Amino acid sequence: MKTLAILEFVNIPLIAGVLTGVLGMPLTTANTAGLVLVLIVLAEGGAYWWLKLAQLSSRSPVPAGMAVYRRLSRVNVGLLVAAAVVVSACLAEGGSGARVWPGAALWVFALLEHVNYFHLQLMHDTRADLAHLMNTRRLRRSHLALDLARASRRSGW
Repeated sequence: MKTLAILEFVNIPLIAGVLTGVLGMPLTTANTAGLVLVLIVLAEGGAYWWLKLAQLSSRSPVPAGMAVYRRLSRVNVGLLVAAAVVVSACLAEGGSGARVWPGAALWVFALLEHVNYFHLQLMHDTRADLAHLMNTRRLRRSHLALDLARASRRSGW
């Protein structure tokens, strides 16, 4: 979990740097909207893994901050909708190529990351994860979704 937390935070400057510096993605409205959204969701994910690690170390029933994550889940949906509107408006104005499409791809990446954290585990990088997927042919609920459900039952949200 420590590695997951570290990697999510390392990915923030890495993705931004590679896209804008190395690949020269122009910082248009659409591209910036998609990039900022991805970076926000990665930061939320990295923070969650730190909280999860602390929870396991302290043997708490749920990680700290689940009420914040419940709100973030709703805020993210609003941000995803807003970014979709921005990218769509840029496409409707005739934007094309590197001025819009990286932003659209980043929006899809942000959507997948949001689903991966707040709903279903899309990333299957361990043998146990892959075995579960092959045996059940179903995606698991994400760790954060399970923790949100536990916190909800405990607090009566």
